[in-house]
Amino acid sequence: MLKRSLRFAAAAAVLVVAAAGCSSKEDRRTPGPSGSAGWSAGTDEVQIGLVAPMTGPFAVLGVSQQNSMQVVVDQINAAGGIGGAKVKIVTRDVGLDPAKAVAAATELAGDQRIKLVVGPSITAFYNAAKATYEQNKKVNCQPAVAGGTFNDLTYGFRSQDRLTDDVERILQYLKSKNITTIGEVYEGDDTGKQVNDLLKSKGPQYGVQLVGYEQTRTDDQTHLPYVQKLASAGAIWISSNVSGAKTMAAAAEAKYKGVLVGGSGVQNISFLEAAGDAAAGTVFAAPNYQFPIRDRATWKAGYKTHTEAIEAKYGVNTGPKTGAKSPKGTAIAADCVYAYWKAADAAKSLDSAKVAAAIADLSLPDTETPSGCAIKPGAEHEFYTLACIRAYMWQKDGQGWFTADVTPAG
Repeated sequence: MLKRSLRFAAAAAVLVVAAAGCSSKEDRRTPGPSGSAGWSAGTDEVQIGLVAPMTGPFAVLGVSQQNSMQVVVDQINAAGGIGGAKVKIVTRDVGLDPAKAVAAATELAGDQRIKLVVGPSITAFYNAAKATYEQNKKVNCQPAVAGGTFNDLTYGFRSQDRLTDDVERILQYLKSKNITTIGEVYEGDDTGKQVNDLLKSKGPQYGVQLVGYEQTRTDDQTHLPYVQKLASAGAIWISSNVSGAKTMAAAAEAKYKGVLVGGSGVQNISFLEAAGDAAAGTVFAAPNYQFPIRDRATWKAGYKTHTEAIEAKYGVNTGPKTGAKSPKGTAIAADCVYAYWKAADAAKSLDSAKVAAAIADLSLPDTETPSGCAIKPGAEHEFYTLACIRAYMWQKDGQGWFTADVTPAG
């Protein structure tokens, strides 16, 4: 499906890129008051765009991104704004439609009132849109794009765990448990293929051999045949998209004796809702995600502050079947807005090139960021390093679902 969608998205990109130049009129700005950092943005309002699924089966992602972004926007505005300008979020709901995602990205890229764009989600969608951002010199931040690289971009940054770090962390975990073989059950999309390549190339460094890659289909009723083909593998890497729950259920049905592993999408309680008790024991790699860890005294300070603000303003998601809970926010999206704020203040400017350079030069400690991860993008334009990526295991007891940090020492 994503291959076909990407073709449509690429076609849409060709059409809309041509239109982008026509919509890039410079806004007429009036001087704004000096902000808390002692400089003037020269405008009364800074707009931040969000391109995300706000409706449909993946709406929880878009809503969570918007909520976390709004918490930081409220923080910025309470502190006097960015260079004295108030901040406002402009959202485009694109569902899971790649053509809509590229069209929305192009619209916001060409709008000079928009200083930062977050999204579109999903690697294939971003791959189809990123050239438009570069052509329009639009600073953008991606908290839901795990695949590909950002080190060849001037204006694009990633605030999610990259697949290379996810795979590395999981391979370290498997080595610590003396697991030597792994299979993959995943869509045949860009992300699935990159995971396959990484497991194949990096696995031997940790004594882990890739024994198979089963590519799923959107019309699969069950993943049982895939799991059965990989029954001898000590671990199976599952999709971070909704189909991963089918693999969990199939593993339980097949009485699979290995461990299921995956990327940060597996933190979503929709997996628990779909797979039920079959999700217990699944290990996933993710940037600092401490909410399911019950001892809040162990939470990073910035993460705790942000997450509790989300709970107070928006509440929590509760799975109707499992009772599992998650905050109605995602701190890695908040990091995009927080980093832009700090970079604009450092540059004392809203100029795209200056702000992008300032973002790359940021060094924000993990004690202050919403995610609880240090932000040091550098030349690679990656907010997070491997040090921030943890390995968590879903577990269940009499009090319900929780996670344990199972990151290997060292």
